[in-house]
Amino acid sequence: MSQDHEQDAEADPRAVARAIVLRQLTMGPRSRAQLLEKLERRGCPEDVAREVLDRMEEVGLVDDTAFAAELVRSQQAGRGLARRALGHELRRKGVDDETAAAALAGVDADEERARAVELVERRVRTMRGLDRLVQTRRLAGMLARKGYDAETARAVVTDVLDGLPEHARD
Repeated sequence: MSQDHEQDAEADPRAVARAIVLRQLTMGPRSRAQLLEKLERRGCPEDVAREVLDRMEEVGLVDDTAFAAELVRSQQAGRGLARRALGHELRRKGVDDETAAAALAGVDADEERARAVELVERRVRTMRGLDRLVQTRRLAGMLARKGYDAETARAVVTDVLDGLPEHARD
């Protein structure tokens, strides 16, 4: 009997699509676009995929607004990403521009700068003995890769290096 039940589930494209979506969500948060892409790759008909995803949104299992807010919070805290890099991550994960903009609006400029200072202070400890120009280039490059603009990177790197005893001006 259980074998017949499995065959019925496999025969019903909605049940298959639901199972795929639920399996994806158990692995971690996903945007609607990511789930739609997964369903398409698995050969799910587009109308069935949209119907299943609409239902998952109705019950709150798929929520791009919450997904975007959580991604911004976790990537900013964990990896120290700035707005620009966070926006890129959201677009890469299929979050629409309006939802991404709303999530990025919650990024505080002062907190972003403070995170840049933390990143530079942590990294500069591994650069003792290097020429100031080399330190500046490497630190600014690290911040640029994390999405910080050139002005913020320059200001933060200069402030942190000026505060080091080895670079103290007499």
